Amino acid sequence: MKYVKQIGIIMTLSFAGEVLHEIVPLPVPANIYGIVLLFLCLECKVIKVSAVREVSKILIELMPLMFIPAAVGLIDTWGLIQNAWMAYLVTTVVSTFVVLFVAGHVTQFVIRRTRAKAQADELDTREVLEQEAKEA
Repeated sequence: MKYVKQIGIIMTLSFAGEVLHEIVPLPVPANIYGIVLLFLCLECKVIKVSAVREVSKILIELMPLMFIPAAVGLIDTWGLIQNAWMAYLVTTVVSTFVVLFVAGHVTQFVIRRTRAKAQADELDTREVLEQEAKEA
């Protein structure tokens, strides 16, 4: 029953992404809306990580299987893309490195921000303790 509840949460957010895709006039795929909604719900603590942890692990393990139809589609359309394979290869390599670069910098930014916030919280706590010690 736990898995049904977890998949229900994910599917509900996915459905909300489909609705947003129809309402919002942006060229953003519906699944991206769903992922962003899930992220926001997890970040704002509307949904606890434990509420979707097990099903998320299963879905991540199954993710490589989702690329098989795309690979078969490439093989089926080889006649159409064989003249431009070098452009596809260059685009794939360049975009991969751009994504790695951006993801690395975003990760470093988040880590630095988290550390700075933790240090600021620690200083605030020390100041409160020192103030209480002076008052006592």
